[in-house]
Amino acid sequence: MKILYVSGEESARQIKLRAQRLGVNNDNLYILTETDIQAVIEQIRTDKPDLVMIDSIQTMNCTDLSSSPGSVSQVRECTAAVMRVVKALEIPTILVGHVNKDGAIAGPKVLEHIVDTVLYFEGDRQMSYRILRAEKNRYGSTNEIGVFAMEENGLRQVENPSLALLSGRPTNVSGTCVTCVMEGSRPILAEIQGLATSSGYGTPRRMSTGFDYNRMSLLLAVLEKRAGFYFANLDAYVNVVGGLRLDEPASDLAVALSLVSSLKDRPIAEKTIAFGEIGLAGEIRAVAHAEARISEANRLGFRRCVLPYQSLKHIARRYEPIELVGVKNVREAFSAAVEPDDHSRRAE
Repeated sequence: MKILYVSGEESARQIKLRAQRLGVNNDNLYILTETDIQAVIEQIRTDKPDLVMIDSIQTMNCTDLSSSPGSVSQVRECTAAVMRVVKALEIPTILVGHVNKDGAIAGPKVLEHIVDTVLYFEGDRQMSYRILRAEKNRYGSTNEIGVFAMEENGLRQVENPSLALLSGRPTNVSGTCVTCVMEGSRPILAEIQGLATSSGYGTPRRMSTGFDYNRMSLLLAVLEKRAGFYFANLDAYVNVVGGLRLDEPASDLAVALSLVSSLKDRPIAEKTIAFGEIGLAGEIRAVAHAEARISEANRLGFRRCVLPYQSLKHIARRYEPIELVGVKNVREAFSAAVEPDDHSRRAE
């Protein structure tokens, strides 16, 4: 493909140094260091490339406007001007935009309305994994994700995200549980860590990373009121390993089990996975795509799956050698998921 890369932030020499480090050597890759949007449009009309990339849209400048680059009017007009040209020539174009402190695209909200697709490239800066997530897609699903690893020679696609996210998982340690979430049609296993410890302040502290804070507070209230696990005077922390962000209700059960496991200091069985939505009455409610989640867990060597009883009733086939345990409430789930204690071993 003939690619035109427009850079408003780096010089051609800086781009060349990075290309040499990454081993990029392509005769069809053309570099244009320009911030005047009219000059960029004329170059697109002249070269008619197969793909255009503009990095970044906040550095582009329309001389017809008196405002500075990056302002609301400049971003809006530059984007609209590019859209008119590339739509007429039918050239796919990628616009790279800055994000603000809240994680949203900087500039006017109308920018997201103009483009066909909005992709967020996110991930914890301390982690090596990066996730490409679609927030808007006029011509496809917004539920699919791509997982990549940042390495010395650039980004590498992670073929098996579940295995990568579970690597280095501790064994025989309380406060950790594995769940399976659906990213579109793709099941992904994620490790959830919970910690409950005595509070040094009058008001217990709550903190959540990768999981909704309000949902965590709701689960703690359900565990106290319906299951008899008291966290009122304890600090509680939840962390999703690998920089994933879980917003699916099916991860409720794993979050609750990790917190109860830390509270009781009893580890969840090593090859056990759990998923299910927790209601305000303490019940475990059915979730969709249960068979796809079980198949993914079975493929990665898990031997016990704790799932809602209602979901288990609708599973027709057998998944050997994984054991399926249907539960109706949190207490049943914890009893089915934990390692047997010494007294139970002696009784057996």
